[in-house]
Amino acid sequence: MDKYILILHIIRLILMIENRGKGSYKAINIKVEPPGPRAKEIIERDEKYLVRTTKSLPVVGYRGKGVFVEDVDGNVFLDFSSGISVTNVGHVNERIRDAVEKQLDRLWHFAGTDYYYREQVDAAQALTEITPGKFAKKVFFSNSGTEANEAAIKIAKAHAGKQQFIGFIGGFHGRSQGSLSFTASKSLYKKGFFPTMPGVEHAPFPDPYRNPFGIDGYENPDELVEAVMGYIEDYMFKMYVPPENVAAFMVEPIQGEGGYIVPPKSFHKKLMKLAADNDILVIMDEVQSGFGRTGKFFASEHFGVEPEIISLAKAIASGIPMGATVIRDRLNFAASGMHSNTFGGNLVASAACVETIRVMKEDKLVENSARVGSYFRKRLEELKEKHDAIGDVRGLGLMLAIDFVTDRRKKTPAVKLRDQIEMSLFKKGLLTLSTGVSSIRLIPPLIVTEEQIDMGIEVIDAAIGESL
Repeated sequence: MDKYILILHIIRLILMIENRGKGSYKAINIKVEPPGPRAKEIIERDEKYLVRTTKSLPVVGYRGKGVFVEDVDGNVFLDFSSGISVTNVGHVNERIRDAVEKQLDRLWHFAGTDYYYREQVDAAQALTEITPGKFAKKVFFSNSGTEANEAAIKIAKAHAGKQQFIGFIGGFHGRSQGSLSFTASKSLYKKGFFPTMPGVEHAPFPDPYRNPFGIDGYENPDELVEAVMGYIEDYMFKMYVPPENVAAFMVEPIQGEGGYIVPPKSFHKKLMKLAADNDILVIMDEVQSGFGRTGKFFASEHFGVEPEIISLAKAIASGIPMGATVIRDRLNFAASGMHSNTFGGNLVASAACVETIRVMKEDKLVENSARVGSYFRKRLEELKEKHDAIGDVRGLGLMLAIDFVTDRRKKTPAVKLRDQIEMSLFKKGLLTLSTGVSSIRLIPPLIVTEEQIDMGIEVIDAAIGESL
């Protein structure tokens, strides 16, 4: 029997060697106008067999490497979407692939909710070491950002003994019934799903570009933050949300689906103080902004805060499904079994998580995100000078967005133009994703180079010029 296993391993090794050279891309290469015939056939089958979800571009992925993705028709795209900020270390990173393959050879699943294994502990330790705060922490593993937020909600309720929460307008925290109660980036997400979890109210987020107070938050950031704090304290707390009832605020350090909104630097510190003064926890949703995306390991580091609850997912395991809720140890559940799941901290995902963190540190991807992100921002500002349709350029690191308008002075969202440009970028070989009302987010893998940024800028420039 051993010799047959050896033969299988040799065959597998040969196939790996043959495939290693494939997918080495250097540039965009559109061979047939996308979507091509093979892509169209798969899209038709998708529409037949899959429940309708949020498909935004007709691209059918087949193979990827680094910052490029090849579709089923042989077209090669430059990927400025990273699978929604998931493949931060690049597509098919060899070290993470090897870590996953080694784990697949040992054990796939062993119910980390009921039994024990080293890989889950290794992943938890790695996360407690990189997340903000020098205090002792614990980790709850799940399978997605939504689940990470659901765990955070239960942790806050269990610890505080209170049932109400405050979220922020423009926030996105998931689509399950609990996390959906916090999501306030599109009314479509809640259409037909009332009631969601009761007890969640929303405050305005300090959006410097567009906010209900009519304040220019770029010119007067402190005034904008005070307006939001005043709304919470003088309107919400005094009129309809008793602070004694509130278990936690749930907030993104930088709003993701809401439009890549970066609040003034003082906002999160003032929110944390307001929370502490009223014995309220803060749940910081770093699902999209974490793992080096903003030029620091976690976006909350830009604001000098150390949240006691952080929800994570997306880039945590480089594409292997995983979520995590990292909490200060004092918030631990009082008894076993109050919350659990079957697949959280899965062996394969844990191995991928540990290696992802190791790769990010050793390859200095956070530093690259900051450096190349600064260069990218500069190039986007140049495009803004050239095209009046760009109303705002914003973001940190490699978490950037372009906001399109029909009138710069009025900041009127140009939704149709944004959609047209997004499709034009796709046709030209650049993958992007829309966000907010009228923005396109630009989130390439953190391994991206300045030369590849220039390649993308050239496509963006052409697409905008042709769409006006």
